Amino acid sequence: MSADRQVIRTAKLAADAADFILEHAHKAIDKRNEFRIALSGGNTPRPVYARLAVIANGLPWESLHIAFGDERCVPPDNQASNFRMVRETLLAPAAVPEKSVMRMRGEIDPQIAAQEYQDDLDLMAAQRGEPIYRHDLILLGLGDDGHTASLFPETAALDERLRRVVANFVPKLNAWRLTFTFPLINHARHILFLVGAAKNPALIERVWKGDPQLPAARVDPLAGNVTWMIAE
Repeated sequence: MSADRQVIRTAKLAADAADFILEHAHKAIDKRNEFRIALSGGNTPRPVYARLAVIANGLPWESLHIAFGDERCVPPDNQASNFRMVRETLLAPAAVPEKSVMRMRGEIDPQIAAQEYQDDLDLMAAQRGEPIYRHDLILLGLGDDGHTASLFPETAALDERLRRVVANFVPKLNAWRLTFTFPLINHARHILFLVGAAKNPALIERVWKGDPQLPAARVDPLAGNVTWMIAE
């Protein structure tokens, strides 16, 4: 991996990660008048979002663009929806304005939803004269099989070179997922991996050594940084 990697081991992951996000938000807003973040789903970030909703009361939410790195192909009120989890833990408690949030439409045809999401990001990039939308911060998790976002081992999205958002069929789940691809992820200014205490240290080590069988090992922003925050 060529990007600078910082490792933070912490006994208070939710508090430290929320502080990290808030610090990056203020820096981006001071520098560029906006903060672009992509959120991840799963159980690990849930308390992070809840904590962020409490401490970010002074944040100008209208200056944020909140995206999602992946989504399950379910309606937004479904128990499995990443959007629902984020809405319950962060968006509703912090009264984040709807126009600051870009939801992946998991309830429609996956191919259409992916194209629609990419089009929205492309439009925002074009309005700013950028060739590709650049996130200030992308939050990612690490699955036991080495997947991150919904980039699972041996799935088609791993080899995508052009499209930034795709519908990815995951055979072991027998389900479609919407996900960012490496071209978009690796264009970020900063990536924060949030890793729970139960995660196998040997798996993390394999990712850090760049094991090509593990999708997370291919997260390598060429002009950005990567921070791993690991619970103890």
